[in-house]
Amino acid sequence: MKVKPSFLELKKRYLKFISSQEVSSEPFYDKIGQLKKFYLPISELIFKKFNNKKKTIIIGLSGGQGSGKSTIARILKLILKQKYNLNTINISIDDYYKTSKERKKMSLKVNKLFLTRGVPGTHDVKLLSKHLKALKKLSFNSLKIPKFDKSLDDRLPKKKWSHIKKKQDIVIFEGWCIGAKAENKNKLKKPINILERNEDVNLTWRKKVNYELNNSYGKIFRLIDSLIFLKVPSFQYVYKWRLLQEKKIKLRSKSKKIMNNLEIKKFIMFYERITKNMIKNLSKKANILIALDKKHKLKSMRIN
Repeated sequence: MKVKPSFLELKKRYLKFISSQEVSSEPFYDKIGQLKKFYLPISELIFKKFNNKKKTIIIGLSGGQGSGKSTIARILKLILKQKYNLNTINISIDDYYKTSKERKKMSLKVNKLFLTRGVPGTHDVKLLSKHLKALKKLSFNSLKIPKFDKSLDDRLPKKKWSHIKKKQDIVIFEGWCIGAKAENKNKLKKPINILERNEDVNLTWRKKVNYELNNSYGKIFRLIDSLIFLKVPSFQYVYKWRLLQEKKIKLRSKSKKIMNNLEIKKFIMFYERITKNMIKNLSKKANILIALDKKHKLKSMRIN
């Protein structure tokens, strides 16, 4: 396979993309250093893995809310195309959230907390599994990837879905809970925050989330060939960086419907239990562990 040599062109496109992602409250630090120390070596590892397998590979990319998954996925896609000429698609688990109508139905049937998107059980896992398997098949035709608008809290109509027309070499599959493992049932008994204590008294929400994680989500995660995990310094930074993410949603969305600080504080409580377990467990089990510092910068990388 021919490798494209132009580093200057790659650097130019990378810097242009980074500039488009910056907000004044939090600029990107050490842009070229991050490119050389992290993004290029990770892309090289992905390229080698593809070269060894000679077929479509799925790279899982996970980390706490606001850790920068979508931005990193787009940087890797840019490098894999520009330097290695690999057809690469980014898929977010967020785009597979169930519709507002479906979650409302689930909230009435199981627990009211399922009205809020995020945890295992609130995604259309059947459609997601079907699409990931289709992308890995040797005989690929085409498919349409759904789009979810967070500012509307609902899935967009099919005419606005992304149309994948040709076979992809690399699928970067990103999402906050990718690679997460179910907990021991006994650990579910003790509430981790006021949301669990006050709104999940009989544990129906926790048990259902844990069950989904162990079953349908586990099957999806087993389709992943390599997992990259972004480790946040602590859970408190999930809140800080989720606030920043909401600012970006406001800047890029036509809708004015975004969450205020108190709403975000409650929102991330839905994610707290699984996120903390991921910080503990995936630090050892992910194929590539990337630690982030308190300034949101990639600090260190370990290949397991």
